[in-house]
Amino acid sequence: MTVARKTAISPLAAVLGGGLTAAVLDITYAFVAFGLRGVSPARILQSIASGALGKAAYRAGAGSALLGALLHLAIALVMAAVYVAASRRLPALNRRPWLWGPLYGIGCYLVMNYVVLLARFGPRPAPPLEVLVGGVAIHMVGVGLPIALFAARAALSPPLPTASSPPERPSRS
Repeated sequence: MTVARKTAISPLAAVLGGGLTAAVLDITYAFVAFGLRGVSPARILQSIASGALGKAAYRAGAGSALLGALLHLAIALVMAAVYVAASRRLPALNRRPWLWGPLYGIGCYLVMNYVVLLARFGPRPAPPLEVLVGGVAIHMVGVGLPIALFAARAALSPPLPTASSPPERPSRS
């Protein structure tokens, strides 16, 4: 019987893999959950674009839906980049991605909903309990966890040089 070995990936691959996975899982959840409430995917993406365009996003058609998709992806990539960078400095994050990833997902949910959206749109009514629970759950399992798992794979590669460490010299043979 052969044992599969985990292979290292670069930190950039971890950011891209974790961010893309998180973006796809999160938006798929939104399409399904809010689709069951009668909201179209285009409207969901336009609501993301409304962070940049305001109410005009809802009148801009497919262009603002595309902008919303790109913004959603960019936000997920930033979330992944932050975690991967932190995991390079705090190796404990890589030893327990099944714990730290979901906790990071909760943090992402809180920052997005109670810092970013609050700053952009002001106070909003509390969401229905099922929306709150679903939002937290998808951020734990669909955002934080995949980002942490990709970061843990990147931790198998050598650490990045710091400003205080001298560059490696090629050996003379």
